[in-house]
Amino acid sequence: MMSVRRVWRPLFVWLFCLTALPVTAELREIDWLELMPAEDLALLENMPEIVHEGDGPALLPDEIMTGRVVPEMANVEGRIPGFVVPLKTTQDMKILEFFLVPYYGACIHVPPPPPNQIIHVTYAPGFYLEALFDPIWVEGTLKIERTEHAVGTSSYSMVADKVTPYEQ
Repeated sequence: MMSVRRVWRPLFVWLFCLTALPVTAELREIDWLELMPAEDLALLENMPEIVHEGDGPALLPDEIMTGRVVPEMANVEGRIPGFVVPLKTTQDMKILEFFLVPYYGACIHVPPPPPNQIIHVTYAPGFYLEALFDPIWVEGTLKIERTEHAVGTSSYSMVADKVTPYEQ
């Protein structure tokens, strides 16, 4: 008759090895609306139609451009899709620093989104983008940090761990 120790020892070793394996948890997907406080979201939902007059871009009302943030989003690790507004590139057009925005053309062809809908991203390795209308995924930890630039102002920032083409 086998001893209990002889039967259970391999099972305990196997269980220990299983717990030592790295767990690859899926990253949280951050939704753009999570970055907007409830009062700003209400303003956006009840905003009158924007009338475009003159040569300059149509502007959003001042009260939605305050850049208020959602404190609970500080230090959230995850991934978020969006479009690139390049801020710093190498001579061969590798993008090192950019604004991530929720829709194509933001800050360039249309008025910039509210600051809480812009993320300032740095990515030291850099990446190439075939066209600005190609969406990407950015992975990293979200920070509450204001960045002002000629093309827009962001309320959030991220040092990207990974930048990849957008795929669902």
